[in-house]
Amino acid sequence: MNQLMITRKTITLAVHAGLLAVILGAAMFALSWYFYDALGGPMPGTQVVLFPGHLSLVYVWHPLFTEEINFWPKFTLQMFGQFSIVTVTAMVCVGIAKRVGRAIWSSW
Repeated sequence: MNQLMITRKTITLAVHAGLLAVILGAAMFALSWYFYDALGGPMPGTQVVLFPGHLSLVYVWHPLFTEEINFWPKFTLQMFGQFSIVTVTAMVCVGIAKRVGRAIWSSW
Protein backbone atom coordinates (compact mmCIF):
# COMPACT_ATOMS: atom_id res chain seq x y z
CA MET A 1 0.00 0.00 0.00
CA ASN A 2 2.82 2.40 0.83
CA GLN A 3 4.44 1.78 -2.57
CA LEU A 4 1.15 2.67 -4.27
CA MET A 5 0.95 5.98 -2.40
CA ILE A 6 4.51 6.87 -3.35
CA THR A 7 3.73 6.16 -6.99
CA ARG A 8 0.53 8.20 -6.84
CA LYS A 9 2.42 11.16 -5.33
CA THR A 10 5.09 10.87 -8.01
CA ILE A 11 2.52 10.83 -10.79
CA THR A 12 0.60 13.75 -9.27
CA LEU A 13 3.76 15.81 -8.95
CA ALA A 14 4.81 14.97 -12.51
CA VAL A 15 1.40 15.87 -13.96
CA HIS A 16 1.45 19.18 -12.09
CA ALA A 17 4.91 19.88 -13.51
CA GLY A 18 3.62 19.05 -17.00
CA LEU A 19 0.61 21.34 -16.62
CA LEU A 20 2.83 24.14 -15.33
CA ALA A 21 5.11 23.66 -18.34
CA VAL A 22 2.12 23.94 -20.70
CA ILE A 23 0.85 27.10 -18.98
CA LEU A 24 4.29 28.72 -18.98
CA GLY A 25 4.98 27.58 -22.54
CA ALA A 26 1.68 28.92 -23.87
CA ALA A 27 2.18 32.24 -22.06
CA MET A 28 5.75 32.55 -23.34
CA PHE A 29 4.64 31.68 -26.86
CA ALA A 30 1.83 34.27 -26.74
CA LEU A 31 4.14 36.99 -25.42
CA SER A 32 6.79 36.16 -27.99
CA TRP A 33 4.17 36.21 -30.74
CA TYR A 34 2.77 39.55 -29.54
CA PHE A 35 6.15 41.29 -29.14
CA TYR A 36 7.85 39.76 -32.22
CA ASP A 37 7.84 43.01 -34.20
CA ALA A 38 8.85 45.18 -31.24
CA LEU A 39 11.79 42.94 -30.34
CA GLY A 40 12.80 42.22 -33.91
CA GLY A 41 12.57 38.47 -33.35
CA PRO A 42 11.45 35.96 -30.76
CA MET A 43 11.52 36.90 -27.11
CA PRO A 44 14.69 35.85 -25.30
CA GLY A 45 14.25 32.55 -23.48
CA THR A 46 11.39 31.32 -25.66
CA GLN A 47 13.48 28.55 -27.18
CA VAL A 48 14.56 27.37 -23.73
CA VAL A 49 11.03 27.29 -22.29
CA LEU A 50 9.53 25.63 -25.38
CA PHE A 51 12.40 23.15 -25.88
CA PRO A 52 10.40 20.02 -24.87
CA GLY A 53 7.54 20.95 -27.20
CA HIS A 54 9.95 21.75 -30.00
CA LEU A 55 11.61 18.34 -29.57
CA SER A 56 8.27 16.64 -30.03
CA LEU A 57 7.50 18.73 -33.12
CA VAL A 58 10.81 17.93 -34.78
CA TYR A 59 11.28 14.27 -33.87
CA VAL A 60 7.74 12.92 -33.37
CA TRP A 61 5.22 14.96 -35.31
CA HIS A 62 7.29 16.18 -38.25
CA PRO A 63 7.95 12.68 -39.62
CA LEU A 64 4.22 11.90 -39.33
CA PHE A 65 2.86 15.14 -40.77
CA THR A 66 4.18 17.68 -43.21
CA GLU A 67 5.29 21.15 -42.18
CA GLU A 68 2.35 22.68 -43.98
CA ILE A 69 -0.25 22.08 -41.28
CA ASN A 70 -2.25 24.99 -39.90
CA PHE A 71 -1.23 27.04 -36.86
CA TRP A 72 -3.65 25.72 -34.23
CA PRO A 73 -3.09 22.00 -34.86
CA LYS A 74 0.67 22.60 -34.78
CA PHE A 75 0.37 24.63 -31.57
CA THR A 76 -1.76 21.87 -30.01
CA LEU A 77 0.81 19.23 -30.96
CA GLN A 78 3.59 21.36 -29.50
CA MET A 79 1.75 21.83 -26.20
CA PHE A 80 0.91 18.10 -26.05
CA GLY A 81 4.60 17.35 -26.54
CA GLN A 82 5.50 19.94 -23.93
CA PHE A 83 3.20 18.24 -21.42
CA SER A 84 4.28 14.70 -22.27
CA ILE A 85 8.03 15.26 -22.22
CA VAL A 86 8.01 17.36 -19.04
CA THR A 87 5.72 14.88 -17.25
CA VAL A 88 7.87 11.87 -18.13
CA THR A 89 11.08 13.74 -17.25
CA ALA A 90 9.64 14.81 -13.90
CA MET A 91 8.57 11.24 -13.12
CA VAL A 92 12.05 9.94 -13.86
CA CYS A 93 13.75 12.69 -11.84
CA VAL A 94 11.47 12.23 -8.82
CA GLY A 95 11.98 8.46 -8.95
CA ILE A 96 15.76 8.86 -9.04
CA ALA A 97 15.67 11.44 -6.24
CA LYS A 98 13.58 9.13 -4.05
CA ARG A 99 15.94 6.19 -4.60
CA VAL A 100 19.03 8.30 -3.90
CA GLY A 101 17.32 9.75 -0.82
CA ARG A 102 16.45 6.29 0.47
CA ALA A 103 20.01 5.09 -0.15
CA ILE A 104 21.46 8.06 1.74
CA TRP A 105 19.05 7.78 4.67
CA SER A 106 19.43 4.01 4.96
CA SER A 107 23.23 4.33 5.23
CA TRP A 108 22.96 6.55 8.32
